[in-house]
Amino acid sequence: MFFLAKLLLCITTLILLSAAVSTPSATTLGVTCNLSTPNLTGPEHVVSTLQSRRVSAVRLLDPTPAAVRAFAYTNISLILSVPNHLIQSFAANRSASTLWLHSHVLPFHPRTHISLISAGSDVLTTAATYDLTLDPSTALLPAMRNLHLSLLDLGIRTISVSTTFSFIDILTTSFPPSSAEFQEPIGSLIIRPLLQFLDETNSSFLVNLYPYNVYRINSEIPIGYVLFQQHPFNFRDDVITGVRYWNLFDMMVDAVVAAMAVSGHENIPVIVAETGWPSEAEAQAAGNYAEMYLKGLVTHLRSGLGTPLRKEGVAEAYIYQLFDEVDSTHKNDKNGTTGAAMSGVTGAGQHWGIMYPNMTMKYNFDLSGSTRVTGNDKRWVKMVLEVAASLVSVLLFL
Repeated sequence: MFFLAKLLLCITTLILLSAAVSTPSATTLGVTCNLSTPNLTGPEHVVSTLQSRRVSAVRLLDPTPAAVRAFAYTNISLILSVPNHLIQSFAANRSASTLWLHSHVLPFHPRTHISLISAGSDVLTTAATYDLTLDPSTALLPAMRNLHLSLLDLGIRTISVSTTFSFIDILTTSFPPSSAEFQEPIGSLIIRPLLQFLDETNSSFLVNLYPYNVYRINSEIPIGYVLFQQHPFNFRDDVITGVRYWNLFDMMVDAVVAAMAVSGHENIPVIVAETGWPSEAEAQAAGNYAEMYLKGLVTHLRSGLGTPLRKEGVAEAYIYQLFDEVDSTHKNDKNGTTGAAMSGVTGAGQHWGIMYPNMTMKYNFDLSGSTRVTGNDKRWVKMVLEVAASLVSVLLFL
């Protein structure tokens, strides 16, 4: 009897430790912000507010040296977005990217934790609507390579380089996800070579992903399916794979994953660089759709359940945005002219901010970032598991 009790105790211990090793880690949750937004107090005050709300990650649009400096000695990880108008010069001359790093990164690294630099954001949209002289097929990847080489020249190897695409600009379809492919000729000319670069440099694929836009142009989609509402019939089945999807967000993420797999790079981490819901367009709706989406998103990302095609889920996700942008030609119509056309609304009247300039929240949800299981944590748990296994052997021998 004593032997059986010891055996049961040992088996129970191993099961619990094995579960700790295999438990999925929740997605890192962050916010996108521009600290140059008018009517804000200094960057230090904003950073202090983010710390008090336990925000663990921030994506800085049009970062200034003062903004980057404000995050020094905090536990907040940064993604810096290089302004689109600099892409051409970065591609033409590595000294241009080096000069930018000398003013925006080198003085603050590693006191400010910068994890990634995005060479532009929505460059395809910018090239098509705002800057017809910019050719992403010849400028984007060279700009990324030069930025990466400049970092290596400066002895910085902990910051990766990528760029940010808009979901609606690059994919043929979001349903069924298994049929998704990158649009041509964008896929062949830009994305496949870029994926090879990301694979070689251990970087991530960044995408702006808005279920709101898809919902606005597909009236047959139930609003509960978009807002993460759990109802018996709030699901869609991928008839090709038989996979069942319970929300539109996962469906869109898996469309990106499937398109990457078709391109031969299914294992590159995916970062949702922007997602959110405007406050004004649905402000009068019962329950406030913006708040419902954000609450559902945060709960889903913290669950660690991932998506049907990617059990670990997206590596990071950033809520767009911390404060309302004043310039409607920049982001208020979300993804520029294309986003406005997709959503069926104009930029005017849409506000994507989740916080007022006085640092109070528009919505009632928790911004604190989720804790991911790091490599060190996993190695520690594995070591404990190995020791426990040894103890089981000893106990069984006695």
